[in-house]
Amino acid sequence: MSKIRQAFDRLRAEHRGGMVTYVTAGDPNAEMSARILVSLAQGGADILEVGVPFSDPLADGPVIQRATERALAAGMTLRGTLDVVRIVRRGLADQ
Repeated sequence: MSKIRQAFDRLRAEHRGGMVTYVTAGDPNAEMSARILVSLAQGGADILEVGVPFSDPLADGPVIQRATERALAAGMTLRGTLDVVRIVRRGLADQ
């Protein structure tokens, strides 16, 4: 069973809504976005959505567009995004 499914099953069993957060990987840089994601999880976020920056985010709206532009300018890539996720998962597993 996926971790997302497990989170929604847990929320349903607890009869409560959940908090799903979104962070563009690499905004403002890889290290800080990993720290932000870990902090969100420690603060009670139920699901962390990690955005992969790409070159044409027009449909995402102005806030995510700017975050994507900053991440790309900082050198974020798909591989870098996966590295951020690995770092976050490791950091959360160590707790």
